[in-house]
Amino acid sequence: MSEVTIGILGLVLVLVLFLTGIELGFAMALIGFLGFSYIVSFHAGLNLLAKDFFDVFASYGFTVIPLFVLMGQIAFNAGIAKRLYDASYKFIGHIPGGLAMATVAGATAFKAICGSSPATAATFASVAVPEMDRYNYDKKLSTGIVATVGTLGILIPPSVTLIVFGIITEQSIGKLFLAGIIPGLIIAFFFVVIIYAWCKINPNLGPKGGKSTWRARIASLPEVIWVVVIFLLIIFGLMKGFFTPTEAGSVGTFAVLVLTVLKRDMNFKGYLKSVSESLRTACMVLMLIAGSTVLGHFLAVTKIPMIAADWIIELPFHKHTIMVLIAFIYLLGGSFIDDLAFMVLATPIFYPVIIKMGFDPIWFGMIIGVTVMIGVVIPPVAINVFVVKNITKVPFGVIYAGVLPFLISLVVGGALLFLFPQLALYLPSVLMK
Repeated sequence: MSEVTIGILGLVLVLVLFLTGIELGFAMALIGFLGFSYIVSFHAGLNLLAKDFFDVFASYGFTVIPLFVLMGQIAFNAGIAKRLYDASYKFIGHIPGGLAMATVAGATAFKAICGSSPATAATFASVAVPEMDRYNYDKKLSTGIVATVGTLGILIPPSVTLIVFGIITEQSIGKLFLAGIIPGLIIAFFFVVIIYAWCKINPNLGPKGGKSTWRARIASLPEVIWVVVIFLLIIFGLMKGFFTPTEAGSVGTFAVLVLTVLKRDMNFKGYLKSVSESLRTACMVLMLIAGSTVLGHFLAVTKIPMIAADWIIELPFHKHTIMVLIAFIYLLGGSFIDDLAFMVLATPIFYPVIIKMGFDPIWFGMIIGVTVMIGVVIPPVAINVFVVKNITKVPFGVIYAGVLPFLISLVVGGALLFLFPQLALYLPSVLMK
């Protein structure tokens, strides 16, 4: 067999192993090791496996992942999300669909200190859905927005997805963070517009809540201000080069921990729970990276990435058409495999193509980010929908019916980003020259 044939067979076997229930990180490592050993030698395969795993798990740069995950878990377990939601509700809860809009506002603010999309969905499924039930909101609207709003964490920093993308492609995590702010806020605004229009068409979906006094509104602002301060501290420090992404994660985590301790929102048991949950998530992500590194070296010796890049570039289509095709492949793959896992698997193959076609890698990261946002709420593998279903016990059909209108926001946001790359590139070009 030729090396290319072996490489294609290896990719097929990775997918087959995943479908049998094996974690994708282990599947990629196993096939990468066996394939490299077959082409080069068994001794070389053992050396590759040991070196790649050691390099990933001993890498100082990769510590940014558990740090930002820990920051989000501390904020989650300390109840910061609930107070952000309450603050948003006091300002806009009296508008038709206001509780759903408050969910968008609260989740957008919470994303500034939490890098996990499923964690945000879980938080607001526990916090927002019961409140919307109390005001007789339709389950479609309440569960649909909670499942969808969690996707904002893929673009709004600190995003684990963007961190992983930056590590794989060796791009600046600071630039990726800045690039995600404007597109993320635009999509959040579109969510609010969809809620308002939907409730105008059918007022029974989101009845008005009670109107809060200005005294109560002003009293709720400190909760928001502290989150904004921590967010700006992280972004400003990265932007000015005061600290690296890993140091930014350390500073942000420490700031959130100090805030929760001073406000007596966190005890030692809650801290241990946050550490445990963070380690579980971080190990999963690091295993994905380690497995993809081994598989990537196997694919490199088969020359598949280079051959694929040359083949795609020579297709008789405009480069933007090819870009749409690549995004569709990410979307399709993420419909059957966890979207983060598929991104780790596919990016080493398609990234050289993007560079050869002359696209900006930071902009490409944002396009993939929006694609992943869509992937986490569409079947069959829709992790955010699963999370909301498990917490609220609402049938899948009802949640998907609620998600559908908000997919319009994601598609429109992706189209705008595709047509106007400066939406993503403006802040990095101005603030990180």
